[in-house]
Amino acid sequence: MIFGNNLFTVIASGGPSHYVREPMLLSDPLVQKIALVIFVLAIIHTFMVGKFIKLSHRFSHDSMSYRFCHILGEVEAVFGIWALILVFVMAGLHGQADVFNYLESQVQYTEPMLVFVIMTMAATMPVIYFANRSISNIAHLLPMPRRTAFFLSALIIGPLLGSFITEPAAMTVTAMILKNAYYDRGMSKKFMYGTLSVLFVNISIGGTLTHFAAPPVLMVSGAWGWDMTFMMKAFGWKAAIAVVINSALLTWMFRKELAVAPEEKVKREVIRIKPFVVVVQLIFLASVVFFNHNLVIFFGIFIFFLGWCEITQAYQEPLKIKEALLVGFFLAGLVILGKLQAWWLKPLLEDIGSVTLFVGTTALTGITDNAALTYLGTQVDSLSMGLKYSLVAGAVAGGGLTVIANAPNPAGYGILKDSFGEDGISPLGLLKNSLLPTVIAMCCLWFLGSPPAASTGEQAPVVIIDVKTQDKFEINKKPYDFSQLQEHLSEKARKAGGKEKLTLVLMLPEEHHHGGAEDQHHGSELMKSAELDSLIHKLKGIKVRTVKSGQLILTFQAKDDEPEEAGSGLHKDKHEH
Repeated sequence: MIFGNNLFTVIASGGPSHYVREPMLLSDPLVQKIALVIFVLAIIHTFMVGKFIKLSHRFSHDSMSYRFCHILGEVEAVFGIWALILVFVMAGLHGQADVFNYLESQVQYTEPMLVFVIMTMAATMPVIYFANRSISNIAHLLPMPRRTAFFLSALIIGPLLGSFITEPAAMTVTAMILKNAYYDRGMSKKFMYGTLSVLFVNISIGGTLTHFAAPPVLMVSGAWGWDMTFMMKAFGWKAAIAVVINSALLTWMFRKELAVAPEEKVKREVIRIKPFVVVVQLIFLASVVFFNHNLVIFFGIFIFFLGWCEITQAYQEPLKIKEALLVGFFLAGLVILGKLQAWWLKPLLEDIGSVTLFVGTTALTGITDNAALTYLGTQVDSLSMGLKYSLVAGAVAGGGLTVIANAPNPAGYGILKDSFGEDGISPLGLLKNSLLPTVIAMCCLWFLGSPPAASTGEQAPVVIIDVKTQDKFEINKKPYDFSQLQEHLSEKARKAGGKEKLTLVLMLPEEHHHGGAEDQHHGSELMKSAELDSLIHKLKGIKVRTVKSGQLILTFQAKDDEPEEAGSGLHKDKHEH
């Protein structure tokens, strides 16, 4: 888990473990404003990709101008291109070292890499064959024409399956099934836009039955203690109802078109796939899902998967590496740009009502990745359970508004865009058609019951305190004297909810430590100083957890009774660590 402010990032696993000084560019107002401008330009660019595609047709297909315009017309390339521009701007303003620090320590690339791997594996013939057969078996049980029943089943089973195989995998599988069964068979543009919109919305909310499948839920589940039981009670059943309503309504609207079976545009050779090939392929996919947090492991599994595909080439189609790479490139650019939007997004999440936060988050999701929004929510330690629910519910409800709203959307976009002709998918067309299913999802998530309390304890919020002297401190560059600090911490602890605890990180004056081996020795001497011992003793509710060079990690809990003697607790914990 990563907690941060403009001074340090605390990287913790079961508690703070080490500290990385954040690059100065994160707190530079000029960089923040430039990043916002570039982010807005990137969003505008996504709405203009069709114009670049049309412009490319004025040039010869062998010319550089054609290829350049065509790249600018690829939605998947947009955020990567603008992120590269931002990197060069930041390097010019702050230098190479600060930019490398930002790209290496502040930006997480696990999600883009996971989407690339999942999309490549899920788009293979054995996986599609298995999903297609499963949906067909369920469709046979419905009392309606087979073609209509298959369409309804695909839009329900596929998205809900995302709660278990992750949303990127569910998006890839469902989009491939819809492409083969409907999009490549001459369906109308109106049908294709309506189906794409419902698919995006259903995938976004369909992954909320568990705590590990939907990116916006994954960002908060650890910090807020949301497990599978909580997700099923608070979100899952409501999301399932919304998925069914959206799918049933769309099926009814296009019942006449679905009743007609047009000729297939693309003839495919039927390949009989051996059951053991399907089983092994699903084991590979399940292994990646299981290790989705560990980039090294799941990418290693992917390497072995490539070898398996070479061995079973007779039962495989060419892997969609290019399409998956473009989607990964899109998401990597989005996280590079999105990290620098915290300065204006985070204040919007503070001091706001539940309804306003729910509606506002749904709207904001249309212009930024919903996982980025929920991640910022974990940085606001005063959010009540109601506000936390409003934030996540709004983020998943708005996940179908645009291509950038939800991480799996670019995967579905990349698979289905060729079916829309030379002009591709219109962002405005997608937005217009997604409004109704989004409103239905919002109504189900908001009006069907109230969220229960989390079943597990929430992790204590972290407060990083710069210690200037025994009586002078700074938090986020705001000065405090001792009495103000004690009052501030007590108020934060009361607002934290759950255990009503805080994790305090005291950053001791830099003149007391100089790094290296001497720093460790000198730091331990500093811990024994009467001045620091007195400070800890005066802070009521303190328990010392870890002593490090230049840093002291404490647990603070607001309480009326006198704490145990701080000095003895301090010396005891120092021996333990």
